[in-house]
Amino acid sequence: MTFTRLTWGVKASFRAYVEAAEGVISVSDGVTRDADGAFVFAAVPGGDLAISAEGPPTGAARFQGTVAFEAHGGMLKATLTDLGVEVEGGELVLTAAQTFDPSRRAVIARLGSMERTAAGSTILSAAITFDGMLQIADNYPPGTLLDPVRLD
Repeated sequence: MTFTRLTWGVKASFRAYVEAAEGVISVSDGVTRDADGAFVFAAVPGGDLAISAEGPPTGAARFQGTVAFEAHGGMLKATLTDLGVEVEGGELVLTAAQTFDPSRRAVIARLGSMERTAAGSTILSAAITFDGMLQIADNYPPGTLLDPVRLD
């Protein structure tokens, strides 16, 4: 199965916090927002990610675009760009370009339980990692559940 897009809200409470603090959430490079406020990233052609209930996941897929959060006059700043889903140690992980060195990747979430919808989407639970905490928001300790990741 080839995935054409990734939809992820990061964390609904984080989005609400940024907006309540009169902050700004901006999207660029092709990212859009769905009706629920989640971010929709288009797949970069050439990915070979395969997720099956019958066996271990294989391959990787990248998704283009950037989401930036800013609030409190710039004291809160988080940027997510060049998301990827890949296999690390037999597990699926969500990666992004590192904020301070975009040539390097950071594992921002570990992906867990999987659900397939009748429409053919794959929905994966997501838990923030230490690197994700540094990249997104340091008030979510590692292991905190984030919004699920949907692959179509």
